[in-house]
This record gives sequence, C-alpha cells and structure tokens, in this order.
Amino acid sequence: MDKKKRILVKFSGEALAGTTGFGIDVSILKQISLQIKELVLNDIEVSIVIGGGNIIRGVSASAGGIIKRASGDHMGMLATVINAIAMREALENAGMDVRVQSAIKMEAICETFILGRAQRHLEKGRVVIFAAGTGNPFFTTDTAATLRAIEIEADLIIKATKVNGVYDKDPNKYEEAKLLNVLSYEDAMKDNIKVMDDTAIALAKDNNLPIVVCNMFKDGNLLKITNGDFSECSIVRNLNQEI
Repeated sequence: MDKKKRILVKFSGEALAGTTGFGIDVSILKQISLQIKELVLNDIEVSIVIGGGNIIRGVSASAGGIIKRASGDHMGMLATVINAIAMREALENAGMDVRVQSAIKMEAICETFILGRAQRHLEKGRVVIFAAGTGNPFFTTDTAATLRAIEIEADLIIKATKVNGVYDKDPNKYEEAKLLNVLSYEDAMKDNIKVMDDTAIALAKDNNLPIVVCNMFKDGNLLKITNGDFSECSIVRNLNQEI
C-alpha cells in the first residue's frame, strides 16, 4: 500500500480576522474548513498550526516594558489555543473528526501534545490542530509549525497566506514584481524575502522539509499543491531535492 501524503498547513492568526484586523471572521473559518475537507476526502493526512496575531502578539504586548517578553509570549500561546478551538468547531461542523493538541497542559479544553497520539490520530483520518506554539517563549508559531511538521514526518509544510507566494519585490507597490516559484533555503532567509523566521527555515533546511507559500483564498489551492502542482505558489527547498 502506498504511503498516504501527510502535510501541515500553517495559517496566520491575522488571516482569520479578515478585513476587521481583530478577532475571528467565521466566514473565513468556513472557507478554510471546505479546503481542509477537500484534502481529507482525498485521503490526505492533515495537521494545522494557527498563529494568534488576530488576538495578541507576544512581542507587541511586551513592547511597552510593563509585560515581560516571556509573559507576552505565553499570552500569545493562549491566543493560538482560542483560534485552534474555533478552527476545530468549523472543521467538525463541516463533518470532519478533529483533535486539538496543546503544548501547554489544559486537559479541560484539549489534549496535551503527545507525538505518538498525534500520529495515530492522523493515521485514523483525523485532522490534528497543534496549539500553544512550542510551549516555550521566544519561539514563533512559524517555528512551532516547522517543528511539528518534522516530528510527524510531514511531506511538506504549507504556509497559507493572503498572497500567491514570494515575490522579488512588494507586489502591492510594484506592478513588475515577479513571483518566485522556487527558492533555496538561503534565499528564503534574505531580508527582502523572509518567508518565515530564520529558526523555522534553518529547521526545515536541516531536515529537508519543503516549505510552500500560497494563497489560502484560492479554492482548491491546497489540494493542488499537495498533489505536486506548484505553478501558482512558491516552494522553498533544497534545489537538488526531488519533491
């Protein structure tokens, strides 16, 4: 039997807020749930990480000097749990079996992250949402997503954004901006590109984990990418690596 494809999709918290910039837009939750369901119906094992920037960002909370950075980051981790629960409800409403696993123990709300259990959930066709980052301050949800993707042995990580991928310059400012379909890990860490934070990209590089940046609002995009069509997105990988 062929091994099932296994992916991790990373959504930003800000994307859930829609045009309001804060909170959760349920219409976006519904749109995401339909795309995830399409993956599940195609027998793809799906895990998810969501940021918390639509509620609070640890770095911003600690900027005034009153809240310590570690405490600000813990607040941000709790925000990701809120988003994970909202996402679970949307996915379950769409007919999927879902589990939320938190890096911080909160048994009354969700499971605690246990790698073996997460892998069994995926093997049984359940969607697993990883919440609370890595459980440690000073690490972004990008790094948490990369770490979890490596741990569960995902085939790739998809960073779902509001744009088609990575451009050579800001497409909102320059009409001539070109989409970069393929980048090396070194390219992805350049200051003018910054696909993810350097820690996340270094982890991906060390483990040959491809990172795909795509537009989350294009219907069918996630399935298209999972099936190997990277024509309308950007993929970061070892340039000698076959996908």
